Amino acid sequence: MIKLDPIIAVKDVAASADWYGNVFGFNNVHDGDNYFAILATPENDIVLCLHAWEADGHPTMINRNITAGNGLLLYFRTADWQIIRNNLEKIGWAIEEDIHQNPNSRKQEFSFRDPDGYFITVTEWHVYEG
Repeated sequence: MIKLDPIIAVKDVAASADWYGNVFGFNNVHDGDNYFAILATPENDIVLCLHAWEADGHPTMINRNITAGNGLLLYFRTADWQIIRNNLEKIGWAIEEDIHQNPNSRKQEFSFRDPDGYFITVTEWHVYEG
């Protein structure tokens, strides 16, 4: 079995963990320090990890002045896509691409950026079909 736990560098781990909690309903299941967070669904599936810039000397996380997320798209497939869109509206968050049908997946999706500038697309749940 292989699982991928993406780790992104953020300026403020606690604030980002709270934001992801408010928008997606994730819980931080990591106790202790303030430079790392493990975000999980209510079913306790790990989805995303947050890591403070410049902590631990990881080569892709040592320069907080670079553009965060260059070449990265956080793509969430979920049955709760409309709830997430409503949560963003409640907090007045900017939407970069509002709800539209993706011509490839033929599913509804929308896109925005997180507090650190990572580009996120949320789409209705689907199974990849080749």
